Amino acid sequence: MVVFAGQGDPRRSMDLLWRGAEPARRSPGPRPGLSVEVIVDTAIAVADAEGMAALSMRAVGERLGRTAMALYTYVPGKAELVDLMYDRALAELPGGYDTGQGWRAALVRWAEDSWEFYLRHPWMLQVSQARPVLGPNEYRVLEALLGVLARTGLPARSVRRAVSALSSVVRGAAQTFTESRQAVRDTGLSEERWWYGRAGALEELAPGFTERFPLVAWLDAEGGAAVAEDVPYLEQAAREAFEGGLALVLDGIAAAVATEPDRPG
Repeated sequence: MVVFAGQGDPRRSMDLLWRGAEPARRSPGPRPGLSVEVIVDTAIAVADAEGMAALSMRAVGERLGRTAMALYTYVPGKAELVDLMYDRALAELPGGYDTGQGWRAALVRWAEDSWEFYLRHPWMLQVSQARPVLGPNEYRVLEALLGVLARTGLPARSVRRAVSALSSVVRGAAQTFTESRQAVRDTGLSEERWWYGRAGALEELAPGFTERFPLVAWLDAEGGAAVAEDVPYLEQAAREAFEGGLALVLDGIAAAVATEPDRPG
């Protein structure tokens, strides 16, 4: 499931993102007062627990003990709500990193923070990067990453490429990791049982596989992740892809820094 941000009314969305939410209104009885902040936090809780497919104004209203119509006074609709959820969740991430131990160590910390963030909020990976939210926390997180990359002395074009490469490695690996968990929940079939059934059928019905695809066989035999018995293979492979892919990107940044004539000393 892919969700595109920025699909609601642009002025209303920007107003809610940048001018902030009003304080919760007091109301009689045990029910909490409604506010944009309360609604957004509740929507995040719904998405964390049940995924984006379960998100609706009605589902949020039910958690709050209200009707969906009661929410529209605060948030125009689901499209604007997704923007607010996305930006509010990003507030969890640091607004800056210490570069005292060098830019590479700081980028590793940024990547680890991002990895853990996506595992806490896997629905964030379903919000497409094709159209950014353009909210304050989105820019705050980007500013934190740029603050580290600026220490490399690379020109703006190279920094932009580094941002794209780093984000792709972290998001791509985290998506594989979270989807491997979702597959077990949604299908009721463990990863081990799925692979056992498919691999057995492949071995039986695709004779001469190694001869037909020698490099695939080589990669499978020598390039696989180290397997721990208590962790599903695909989760381990995703984590290895995260760590290995990050190291390769950092090596590439270091190589670019080494060839940059005006880099800092």
